[in-house]
Amino acid sequence: MEETLKHLSKPELRTILKIQSAALKAVDSFMYSRGILHLMPVMLSPVTDPLSHGVYDSSIIYLDQKLELTKSMILHKQLVMMSNSIPGVYIVSPNIRLESEECAKTKRHLIEFSQVDIELPKASSREFMDFTEELFSYVFSFVKKECEKELKELGREIKLPKKPLKVFDSSELRKKYGEDFERIISEKEKHPFWITDHYREFYDKEDPKTKKHINYDLVYPEGFGEALSGGEREFEFKVIKRKMLERKTDLSAFAPYLSVAEKGLLKPTAGGGFGVERLVRFLTGKEHIKDVTLFPRVPGEKIVF
Repeated sequence: MEETLKHLSKPELRTILKIQSAALKAVDSFMYSRGILHLMPVMLSPVTDPLSHGVYDSSIIYLDQKLELTKSMILHKQLVMMSNSIPGVYIVSPNIRLESEECAKTKRHLIEFSQVDIELPKASSREFMDFTEELFSYVFSFVKKECEKELKELGREIKLPKKPLKVFDSSELRKKYGEDFERIISEKEKHPFWITDHYREFYDKEDPKTKKHINYDLVYPEGFGEALSGGEREFEFKVIKRKMLERKTDLSAFAPYLSVAEKGLLKPTAGGGFGVERLVRFLTGKEHIKDVTLFPRVPGEKIVF
């Protein structure tokens, strides 16, 4: 408890919160200028992101119905995009992912965090990547201008990304650096960059010819690691069901979603999500994500407040 009180009493928290406020204002301004609509978050649902890695169960029982705390709003974004009138959506969504204690070693994982989740209709992976590069350039420029004093206090210089960002293929990086390729190349690079073709959840599109995965991760340089994860989305029922079976996904848990897909109502989209706390950590140059979080929920650590 004493450590928590000491953390909340740090004078630099005002500085960090000013930078966070500026970054979120920049996100809102950019989205509004592009006509992207702001949705309210969904925090409980019978279906949520299955994730490509295991986490502890975070479901609750309410009136005899099992509900999941939201891990991400990927499935809900797809459902909203069924409407042809929606030009694109974003949400600042609270996410609960009860990660294993091992994740604390990365210094960038929290079991409760906020994610800016975005989905665009009929967008290709390259189109979404271009959109994201413009968004991050706008955010970096805005924070650099509006928070000059705060950045100076922290001794942090924000370098504006050079567009287009570099793009790396995950299989090539794996051959060169091994399974820890993301950390290694993040430490080497000076600007944010993309890594493509990741094997993960059923909803990320797969090229039927090459079998490559049409998805992408935006990664911060200087060893800060993953910023954004996303991809083009599967929307055909047969493909979704096949990929669920391949990944040993419980079909019954996603029955409502599968029913919508079987009716042919899902549309081609592309999207992604980035963590607010990770963004603020990078902008401020802090060593650990808990340094920029008022009430940090670090995997394995006791929660006081």
